[in-house]
Amino acid sequence: MKENRLKHLYVEELKDLYSAENQLIKALPKMAKASTSDELRTGFEKHLEQTKEHAARLERIFKALGENPKGKHCKGMEGLIEEGSEMLSEGGRLGNHAFGRQSEAGRWGRRRGRRAARV
Repeated sequence: MKENRLKHLYVEELKDLYSAENQLIKALPKMAKASTSDELRTGFEKHLEQTKEHAARLERIFKALGENPKGKHCKGMEGLIEEGSEMLSEGGRLGNHAFGRQSEAGRWGRRRGRRAARV
């Protein structure tokens, strides 16, 4: 019973991450297009490719677990993307990129911390 509960929690966390990555895959091209700096645009495009790799890696994990990655929506990433969109519309382009990278790194770091705390 305990093993099933742990797997369920693990899969739910992975679904949240998968949702976050896919939301970024949709948002990053818009952010790149809105960029006025070539350097910033290139940064968004590079981040998009990395994010696609993250999503593909998660898909492989789901396949190995025999689980479906869909069915959960990451509200945290939705809020971050909304804030980033507001910052873009207000002209805070560089700050937006730094904010997005820090927030994403924090999400992955929290996941690792939660796993360590559960062990």
